[in-house]
Amino acid sequence: MRTSIATVSLSGSLTEKLTAAARAGFDGVEIFENDLLASPLAPEEIRARCADLGLTVDLYQPMRDIEAVPEEQFARNLRRARHKFALMGRLGADTVLVCSSVSPLAEADDALAAEQLSRLADLAQDFGVRVAYEALAWGRHVSTYDHAWRIVETAGHPALGTCLDSFHILSRSTGPEDLDGIEDIPGEKIFFLQLADAPPLGMDVLQWSRHHRCFPGQGGFDVAGLVRRVLRTGYAGPLSLEVFNDVFRQAEAGPTAVDARRSLLVLQEEVGIADLPAPTAPTGIAFTELVTRDAEPVTALLGRLGFTRTARHRGKPVELWEQGDARILVNTGPAAPADSRRRSGGRTPVDGTTLAAIGLESPDPAAAARRAEALLAPVLPRRRAAEDAPLDAVAAPDGTELFLCATGRPATPNWRADFVDLPHTAAGPRDLRVDHVALTQPWHHFDEAVLFHRAVLGLAARESVDVADPYGLLRSRAVSNADGGVRFPLTVGAAPGDGTAHARHIALATDDVVAAARRFTEAGGRLLPIPANYYDDLAARFPFEDGELETYRALGILYDRDEHGAFRHCYTHTVGRVFFELVQRDAGHQGYGAANAPVRLAAQHAVR
Repeated sequence: MRTSIATVSLSGSLTEKLTAAARAGFDGVEIFENDLLASPLAPEEIRARCADLGLTVDLYQPMRDIEAVPEEQFARNLRRARHKFALMGRLGADTVLVCSSVSPLAEADDALAAEQLSRLADLAQDFGVRVAYEALAWGRHVSTYDHAWRIVETAGHPALGTCLDSFHILSRSTGPEDLDGIEDIPGEKIFFLQLADAPPLGMDVLQWSRHHRCFPGQGGFDVAGLVRRVLRTGYAGPLSLEVFNDVFRQAEAGPTAVDARRSLLVLQEEVGIADLPAPTAPTGIAFTELVTRDAEPVTALLGRLGFTRTARHRGKPVELWEQGDARILVNTGPAAPADSRRRSGGRTPVDGTTLAAIGLESPDPAAAARRAEALLAPVLPRRRAAEDAPLDAVAAPDGTELFLCATGRPATPNWRADFVDLPHTAAGPRDLRVDHVALTQPWHHFDEAVLFHRAVLGLAARESVDVADPYGLLRSRAVSNADGGVRFPLTVGAAPGDGTAHARHIALATDDVVAAARRFTEAGGRLLPIPANYYDDLAARFPFEDGELETYRALGILYDRDEHGAFRHCYTHTVGRVFFELVQRDAGHQGYGAANAPVRLAAQHAVR
C-alpha cells in the first residue's frame, strides 16, 4: 500500500522534512498547517518541491472547532474554510482533516453537527476538496470513531467522510470488541487512516497524545488489529503516520523518517499485505569487538579474566582473545565507524576503549542480510582483502556494527579463517561464555533501537524497566532470542546526553561466579567495591547459607532472585568506555539484576 507521514512527526524545516520523507521511501505526506505557516516557500513552491521528490500531498491538517456551533460562529468558520480550501488548491491537496470540536461553544447536537458538516462539504466540493471528519479522543461531545461515523452517515454528503486515527481509537479502547464497528463503515467513506502507537500510560489523554505517541510496533497498542479491520472495509487510501513525540521532534529528521518507514513495513508484514524476507534470529554471540588506541589496559584486563590471545588477523591490527566460548577482538585500527560518529551527532567518540561491533551467529547470514536490507538497514560497505571472508554487516541505530556470522560451518564464510593462530597456553579454567551485551543508546534512538532489534534481527522485546541512577533515571528494555543465547539490554537516559554518559559492558556467564571472581582478583584484577549497606539489606531480604553472604560481601558480588532462581554477578572497573560483568544465572532466571543497578551505578560514579 501507499505510505505517508505527517510533517509534524519529523524535526526541522518543512523542506528538511519533505526531503527526509522522500529519502526514506514514503509516497506522500500530510502537511501540518504550522509547518506551512512557518515555511518561506509559497504553496506552489511546496507543491513543486513535493513533485520533484516524488511525494504527493495526501492531506492538509487540521481544521478545528468547526461543527455544532451557533450560526454566527459557523459563518466565520465557513469564511476561514473558504480561504483554506483555496490554499489547498495551490498546495495540491484534495483532502482536509476536520477534528471534532473542543470549543466551549459547541453544542451536544448531532443533527446540527451533521447539518453544518454537510454545508462545509458543499463548500469543499466547489474547490475539489474532500472533508475527513475525525473524532478526537478528548473531543467536547464527539470522542469516539463510531459517533463521528454516525454524524457523517447522517450528513450523507459525497464529499464528507471519516478519518480513523489509531491513537484516538485505541487510547479509549477497553478491548477488541470496541473495534468491531470499524467494519460497518464502507471503505469508500473512510477518507484517511492515521496510525500511531503509544506506551501504556496512566495520564491525561491529551498530554499522552501530544507527547508520547510512537511509531507502530514501538508501543503497546494493537495497531495491526485495527489496520486489519480497516482493510476489510475495502479502504484503499494510504497508511499514514501521525506521531506527536517530543523526542522525535528533536532528533535528526533523516534517521527518524527511516525508523518511521521501517515501522510501516513491519506493520504491513504483520497484517499480511507485504512479503518480506522471513526473520532469521541469531542463535549466539560469535564475538564482540573492542576498538582502542592503546591495547594494554584492556588486554591486561582480559588476561586477568582468564582470556588468552589466540590469533591475529592476517591483514588488520586485530587480535583474537578467547576464554571458553567467549571471543573478543581487540582492534587498534580506526577509532570508530563513520556511521557511529554520525549517529552521535557528528562527534568523534572519546579516547579509550569502545565496544564497536558484535558478531552474531546466524543460521543463514545471507537471509538475515536480505531481511535487514528489506527493512532499510543496508549492508555496510567494508574494506577487505580478496582472501578475507565476505561477511555482511549492518549498522544498528546507535552505530554498532552487527556482523552476520557462521563460525566453522561448512559451505559458509568463516570469519575465524581470517585469523592466524598464535602459540598460546590456556590460563586456568576455560568456562566463560557471553551471557549478554548491554548497549547504551543515544537518548533519541531508544524506541528505534527496540524496533530495529525486534524487526530486523528477529529478537523478542521484554518489558521496559526504569532504573534509578544517582544523577537521573535510566530506561532499559532487553531484547533476546528464544533460548537466551543472544541478549541485549538496551539502556538510555531520560534526557539528552544521559544515554552516552554510561559505558557499555559485556556480561560473561560462568557456572561458579565466586571461583571466577577469586581467580580474577588473585590475578591482580579489581572488582567494583559495593557498600556494606547493600549487604545489610540483602541479609534482611533473602536467606543465605552460612558464610555465603560474607563471601559475597568480601568479593563485591551482588545478588537477586525471582521465582525461577538466583542471579549472582559482579563487575570489573571500567576501561575507557567498557567494563565486564561476571554472571552466574540459575536456569530459568530471565533478569539482569535490575534491582541492583542503582547500587552498581552509584559505585561506578564513586570510583571515577
